[in-house]
Amino acid sequence: MRHLRALDARLFARVASAHPLLPWLAGAAVMGLSGNRGARRAALRATGSLALASAAVGIAAKSASSHRLRSMPAVRALPSGHPAAVAAFATAVALESPKLGAALIPLATAAAVLRARTGTYSPVEVLAGAALGVGVATATCRWWPLHVDAPADTARPNASVPALPAGLGLIAVVNSDAGGDTPAEAKLRILLPMADIRLCESGVDLHLVLDQAAKDVLAHGGALGVVGGDGTVNAAAVRATESGLPLAVFPAGTLNHFAADLGLATLESTADAVEAGYGGAVDLGRVTAADGAGTYFLNTFGIGVYPELVRAREARERRLGKWPALCIGLLRVLADGTPSQVTVDGRHRRLWLLFAGNSRYDPPGFAPSYRRSLNDGLLDIRTVDGSHPFARTRLVTAFLTGTLARSRVYQATTVTRLRIDGMSEEEDYTRDGEVSPAAGTLHLDKAARALTVYLPPPH
Repeated sequence: MRHLRALDARLFARVASAHPLLPWLAGAAVMGLSGNRGARRAALRATGSLALASAAVGIAAKSASSHRLRSMPAVRALPSGHPAAVAAFATAVALESPKLGAALIPLATAAAVLRARTGTYSPVEVLAGAALGVGVATATCRWWPLHVDAPADTARPNASVPALPAGLGLIAVVNSDAGGDTPAEAKLRILLPMADIRLCESGVDLHLVLDQAAKDVLAHGGALGVVGGDGTVNAAAVRATESGLPLAVFPAGTLNHFAADLGLATLESTADAVEAGYGGAVDLGRVTAADGAGTYFLNTFGIGVYPELVRAREARERRLGKWPALCIGLLRVLADGTPSQVTVDGRHRRLWLLFAGNSRYDPPGFAPSYRRSLNDGLLDIRTVDGSHPFARTRLVTAFLTGTLARSRVYQATTVTRLRIDGMSEEEDYTRDGEVSPAAGTLHLDKAARALTVYLPPPH
């Protein structure tokens, strides 16, 4: 017992001497490792906000000390560091996850009150620090916009699709190479036991499997399903559109942007839609080459350094979140890349990149994340002009300071069609993250309401 009491005393002393922000950082680590995307985003924003708030307090204290302002009564109550950091942390978590925020804000409030009651800081200093922390966390939304989980407004049931109880009549192709963490095939067999689930093994041509599945649906009736990420869904969407079949999109890839905009966040949500028989028609972006060969994109198209930027961002997005991954990827590709010399709608351009979104994306700026509509008939065009002096430096500076909308190197507009000439044989374009050769001339336009998809039943 004597040894246990001594150990207890040492542990208590160690904990008591620990940095007061360590529990909050430990909480961020737990959220980051939870596997929940919302919790990971909350952890990243909270940690960044905490660091910014601490730095702001440190700069203010250093400035006051250097100018001997603490002797002046009007400025004696500088913001206190701990309440500022804790308030920033809790506010950032609440912005990303209101449920987690509801649990943390009372803890942050109690920590601030304790600091005031013990005399560590005066009540005025605590309030000033808390206000600073809340302001810093809120300001991060200017550079890193909040993610919106709600489906697009016009992705609502507005088309007739067959209701398939237990999945009877559904032929779903599962891409075994999709990058998701869920054992999708086994789970889907439980959710829809009457569905025809076809696994496309690694090394097998996915396009051939999808072609056969579409033929079988046409012969027997029902619907085509696809289980995978955006690239896999794109391949299935082409077959469904050309065959006039409804498509059930089961999100199970590394990235599932199209499914998220449809409001289909899980395999269960799509299974419910299939059994209930709710569907809608959405637009597709279309890419047509000079020889008339064409294909579609569900989300985005890009040229210039955009293909490399997509690869660099996607390699980090699941770990870091979209904005930090985009920032790191942007710096890497701009350091090594060169602008493309192309002609856009008859005007010669020297472009670092050209982005085209299938329907208008939000937020405005350089980090398009979600769409409020999937059938507005528009292409969202964003370009970075490489003809201006120091274009790379100006772009990165504007991106980091949240002034991109006023930067001369960045332009954004919406159109219904676009023509790109002068693509060299060495250049590529991306279509929903898949890279393709882009020699010659490319025409972009919209196929309005071309794809019928299953959608979540209305609440």
